[in-house]
Amino acid sequence: MAELTPPHQCTTMQALRAEIDTLDAQLVDLLAVRASYIDRAIALKQAEGLPARIPARVEEVVTKVCAKAQAAGLDPALSEALWRKLIDWSIAREARVIDLN
Repeated sequence: MAELTPPHQCTTMQALRAEIDTLDAQLVDLLAVRASYIDRAIALKQAEGLPARIPARVEEVVTKVCAKAQAAGLDPALSEALWRKLIDWSIAREARVIDLN
């Protein structure tokens, strides 16, 4: 991943926006990698007879993300909302395959 210029070193809006664009691209790349892990989870869940949604795991992930957000100075409520959406999308992706078998 490209090294980012710290925000306080961005002296123009153009420079700041360029850094945000770079960061956004990195986030998309990371989300694509996460999706590949979800695809692997499909095969493993099928082999182990697990459902797409495992409520205890959902809450475990959300709790960890909120704690990480809090420690990083990011609003935990925002993080929770984003991750619940991401988790719901991931589970729907899994369910399309798992529920067919």
